[in-house]
Amino acid sequence: MTKIKDIQPNEVWQIFDQMLQIPRPSKHEEKIQEWAVNFGKGLGLETIKDKAGNVVIKKPATPGMENRKGVILQGHLDMVPQKNSDKKHDFAADPIEAFVDGEWVTANGTTLGADNGIGVSASLAVLASDKVKHGPLEVLLTSTEETGMDGANGLGKGVLDGDILINTDSEDEGELYVGCAGGEDVNFKFEYTEEEAPVDVEAYKISVTGLKGGHSGIDIPLQRGNAIKIFFRILNAGFDGFGVRLAHVDAGSLRNAIPREAFGTVVCEKGRTGDFVASVYDLAKLIKSELSATEPDMKVTVEEAELPFGIIDADSQANITKAILALPNGVIRMSDSMKGLVETSTNLAIVKSDSKSKTIDGACLMRSSVDSAKEELGIRMKSVLSLAGAKVTLAGAYPGWKPNLDSPILKLMQEVYDKKFGKIPEIKAIHAGLECGILGGKYPNWDMISFGPTIRFPHSPDEKVNVETVQKFWDFLVATLESVPKK
Repeated sequence: MTKIKDIQPNEVWQIFDQMLQIPRPSKHEEKIQEWAVNFGKGLGLETIKDKAGNVVIKKPATPGMENRKGVILQGHLDMVPQKNSDKKHDFAADPIEAFVDGEWVTANGTTLGADNGIGVSASLAVLASDKVKHGPLEVLLTSTEETGMDGANGLGKGVLDGDILINTDSEDEGELYVGCAGGEDVNFKFEYTEEEAPVDVEAYKISVTGLKGGHSGIDIPLQRGNAIKIFFRILNAGFDGFGVRLAHVDAGSLRNAIPREAFGTVVCEKGRTGDFVASVYDLAKLIKSELSATEPDMKVTVEEAELPFGIIDADSQANITKAILALPNGVIRMSDSMKGLVETSTNLAIVKSDSKSKTIDGACLMRSSVDSAKEELGIRMKSVLSLAGAKVTLAGAYPGWKPNLDSPILKLMQEVYDKKFGKIPEIKAIHAGLECGILGGKYPNWDMISFGPTIRFPHSPDEKVNVETVQKFWDFLVATLESVPKK
């Protein structure tokens, strides 16, 4: 079996193999930050870690390149911790079990962390190389990008000296990205009264599994199923037809991942349980038929469960269910200016009940390349949830990155790619939250661009990176650095 560190280009994959051994889920990045600091210092390079957890490593120009414009290679150190429900894995302690699967590298039942581990590895490989020619070089490795862009937001002004920012967080080789969506969090909370479970009922656990999930920005136009929406559709039918009551719900796990799984405990009158269970499977069959093109592996199961002590009061259950069913979700509008690009979307990501606090908490992530459209969507989301009795807050807003089609680095990289590979790369914007929008606000003089190898199904256990495109990504990066113009 081919080992990760033996794949070409060796210099990149060996570093990525090291990253696979180090836990780095968002909010738990101390070990990977320490590793990055030691990497820079081990090369004898100026290395700092700031208060926001960002690591900056600076390398002087190679001989003869001192008069070139300074370049910042940028990526984020954290990864999305997603796993299949039957996979035992502690993202805060365990290494990622990666393996080569034909033309791809993927992981065993978890996210791989190629987002953004491959980009980071390539940047560090440039620092470690004595063969790559480049002008003054800085590598910026940001913290907690996946759950709030904390590092980008916390980066101070005047820390970096370069003129050109090359972000390595895009996921389609052969494309150059010059714009991205902004985003904002929607947090909501329902309070409920706990009622004692009736004595003449039986309890069941309803599980929605087998969905593909994925990145809530990049994969949102694929129209994949949302486990939370499916669960509450089933709950609503059960309440209307059989008086089913909800005791507990645990659905979704990350704001920026389309929810793949949802679990809940319900109770039903003993004399009606057979019909109720049959109705769930009938509805599940119908939903699977509706989603047959995108979710062929969707699975709904109903299993007997231990009788809960309490259940959510009927009025609160009705309000929560109606709000979830009515809440906007998925693609809201396509872009008028760029064909095939989503302009505005929202992802219903998390809904969890807490029997101690007697609350049901939820989270969504809105994205848009048009600030006013994002604001309008926020009003709609808040209106639906407020009418149902929820407490709603909007937080964590970050700006988008407006495309500059006259960008000098864009024109240069088009020329370099055409010369090296015989075609001009496509110019794209991405419906995801690249850090360029935030970083460009702090350093308005930067000429910015983003590119990367081909990564599929990020933010899900199906994440994989194409081996051949990593070689092309590396070759393109090296050629670009060698071609950076004079100051």
